[in-house]
Amino acid sequence: MTYDLVIFDFDGTLADTGEWFMSTTNRAAVQFGFRQMSPEQFQQLRSKGNREIIAHMGVPFWKLPKIAAFMREQASRHAAEIRLFPGVVDMLACVQSAGVRTAIVSSNREAVVRTALAQHVRLIDHFACGASLFGKARHFQKLLKATSQDPGRVIAIGDEARDIEAARKAGIAAGSVAWGYAEADFLRSLRPDHFFATVDDIAAALFGGRGSGQAESAR
Repeated sequence: MTYDLVIFDFDGTLADTGEWFMSTTNRAAVQFGFRQMSPEQFQQLRSKGNREIIAHMGVPFWKLPKIAAFMREQASRHAAEIRLFPGVVDMLACVQSAGVRTAIVSSNREAVVRTALAQHVRLIDHFACGASLFGKARHFQKLLKATSQDPGRVIAIGDEARDIEAARKAGIAAGSVAWGYAEADFLRSLRPDHFFATVDDIAAALFGGRGSGQAESAR
């Protein structure tokens, strides 16, 4: 379980943007004509894949680029309000102190991610932002090429089914977290290479840092 590069998703993995995402998605629903959701309905969708969620909400695939642009614009307006999950800064520092490079691949804009990280931006070595909803694999592959990394020594950590799919497509290890958008048991059922119950477990399990427990191996 030793890696030379850890690629993090941002929203729902490093940043606590759940409530913002729900409210902004409902504003997008009004503007683009798809189904608004109650908090209870959003909760139910946490156990579904991304394509199932899109179908359930009645979003035509051809509208996705415009919806994504709207969401990015809203994130830009509220970037300074985004907060990292507790323990994220310490975890990133521990990973860096282990001599492991870090990256963020996100659908969000790089400027938004940098603003949210503030003075902690120094803990991230590479950014590959602006990925489309199902375009992360391409960003992973470009990052591997740019860093000359052996795919076998790279892990991508995220909070959604599409993060696992993208990692597998890029030929790298997939890690999933319990505290993000998708429900923990649903992510476990997809059998990521590693499952992390808490933020502390990432550094503890992968690099021998101190944590509250150990990552679960889903295989």
